[in-house]
Amino acid sequence: MSTRKQKPSASESACPPPKGLLIAVGGHENKGETPERGSNQDKNNSFAPESILRRFCDELVGEQPLIVVIPTASGVPDESAADYHEAFGRLCQGRVETMDIRNRADTLRPEYLELVERAAGFWFTGGDQLRLTGILGGSHILHRLKERYAYERIIVGGTSAGATAMSTPMIYEGTNNAGFRKGEIAITTGLQFLRDVAIDTHFIARGRIVRMAQILATNLSCVGLGLEEDTAVVVHDGRELEVIGSGLVTILETQEDTCTNIYDIAPQTPFFIRDLRVHFLSAGERYMLPTTPELHL
Repeated sequence: MSTRKQKPSASESACPPPKGLLIAVGGHENKGETPERGSNQDKNNSFAPESILRRFCDELVGEQPLIVVIPTASGVPDESAADYHEAFGRLCQGRVETMDIRNRADTLRPEYLELVERAAGFWFTGGDQLRLTGILGGSHILHRLKERYAYERIIVGGTSAGATAMSTPMIYEGTNNAGFRKGEIAITTGLQFLRDVAIDTHFIARGRIVRMAQILATNLSCVGLGLEEDTAVVVHDGRELEVIGSGLVTILETQEDTCTNIYDIAPQTPFFIRDLRVHFLSAGERYMLPTTPELHL
């Protein structure tokens, strides 16, 4: 009688979708202030103030849910945290506290570990995404937060750098007009709430489509997700993206016949990438991230 173990079915071997909800924002989300002239808010006839932050509040579960603001990415964390304390305090029927993590030692503070256990929603502010991953990466706090996101109905939101850090390949260096020459941008591993997705923010306002194309050229299994200011995606079940806010979300897909020369050329040489597929999605549109094909070994 053979003792060879039967291969698990696709449903048994696949990771279950996360029960948490992810909200990634392209930066400069409206907090109730008057829109700036010339912005996509000011000239948008369907603009609704505070729509992104209101959606974050609406998705929280429980009575008087606790929101934790994490300003680690910010160079002015007190000021950044205060902005969201004011906004969430006005919009949400719950409590707001700050997890003021500024170094690796802070990730071990018992009161912060307790906040991770109690909160219904977490908000990562903008700033420098490399500071965020350099401090939180590999920490018990991040591990527990991702564990809760996988198995509990919590909300994890982030704006600007706080959104860029949510992906697996994370851009952390490269000017807005850079990217068409190999090596002009730098990529590392993000917080990995979304795998095989590269996120960039302020996407249209700062002209970042070319640098996203270079990220995809280095790994053709990724989907590029460009978030414009005051625009966000709500990620359901780890796969289905719902667009909210006043601008556009840009999605770049690599196809099976996509090709690039990024691996053959010398640094500071222009690269090419062919057969990218591009979508521009506005509020209310949905997009399903592709699944990774099952390996038959």
